[in-house]
Amino acid sequence: MDCDLSPGPRLAALELAWLHPTCATKPSVPEHPNPTMQDPATQSDALAPALQAVADAMNNLASSLSTAGVPAAEAATEATVEAAEPAADGGLALVDGLTEVDDISGLMQYADVLKDKAIEVAPALIAAIAILIIGWLLSKLVTAVLRKALNKSKLDPTLVNFCTSCTYMGLMAFVLISAVGKLGVPTASFIAVLGAAGFAIGFAMQGSLSNFAAGVMLMIFRPMREGDLVEAGGVLGVVVEVGVFATIINTLENKRAVIANATITGGNIINYTSNGVLRVDMTFGIGYGDDMDKAIELMMGVLKADERVLAEPAPTVACTGHGASSVDFVCRPHVKPEHYWDVWFDTHKKVKEAFDGAGVSIPFPQRDVHIFQESV
Repeated sequence: MDCDLSPGPRLAALELAWLHPTCATKPSVPEHPNPTMQDPATQSDALAPALQAVADAMNNLASSLSTAGVPAAEAATEATVEAAEPAADGGLALVDGLTEVDDISGLMQYADVLKDKAIEVAPALIAAIAILIIGWLLSKLVTAVLRKALNKSKLDPTLVNFCTSCTYMGLMAFVLISAVGKLGVPTASFIAVLGAAGFAIGFAMQGSLSNFAAGVMLMIFRPMREGDLVEAGGVLGVVVEVGVFATIINTLENKRAVIANATITGGNIINYTSNGVLRVDMTFGIGYGDDMDKAIELMMGVLKADERVLAEPAPTVACTGHGASSVDFVCRPHVKPEHYWDVWFDTHKKVKEAFDGAGVSIPFPQRDVHIFQESV
């Protein structure tokens, strides 16, 4: 069948192509160089109008042929329209397939980027981990050596633990900053922030820091130790603990006093235990009519009979003055700190008993009243 492409009964080239497919010349449609790289939304928007235009053209053709009395052409046109709708659906399905392909391609590209990034960061990460492990081992080693040296110097165990802990934390902070810097993180601003935070905290805790400094001084110079009888910060008692910030003392009344270290170092510290020997000072008086040598012999006998009184330094008994109603004597034995109060109490009791047994009087204030009677 010959195809007449001249102007005729209102048949366009597209209509003839659908009526006589054997003589239609298919138009060449340029293909996209890479259809999988087109945007799926753009492909869907481009295909749907084109397919709809084809369906509209078929409807117009059917109407024209029906008017001209061509039922067969109408049937062919309806069949073509029905075939065009699945083609449109197929085009959309193709777009969905392209979308899935694009998703997989994007995931593959993202995986490649992650792999390249991991290869790039791996050396720095391995170096940072190595710095952490080696730094931790070296910090442990330095801390152990420092602890051993401080223990040989016979420092207070509390001070030893404090110094080693501070050294370990400082070394680990340096190691951590070095590891973070190896990863490419800027550490200058980080160190500046830490410094500013330390300054602010120090300013806010200046009172506590003064107690801390005083505690370090007490631990270094050791003016008192645990178990010492001391008078510090206005409190007399036995030291229980010398802490970093405060010192705990049990008073002679068995009261526990917690004293700030700054208060202790800011005043006088009297240690009754550090020398190992204490002198007990006691005063006794006899009447002016009593034998002084006999009184001295009695008091010396009491001291020598007490095993808690030390032979060296030797005890002392001497006359110290003449009072308003008595001759006064001092009695000064030397004892160990733990025997101080026991010797004090027992000596007063035994001297009184010795004086009473030997007839030596202990004068006490008295007043004589004289009454005169006058006659009127």
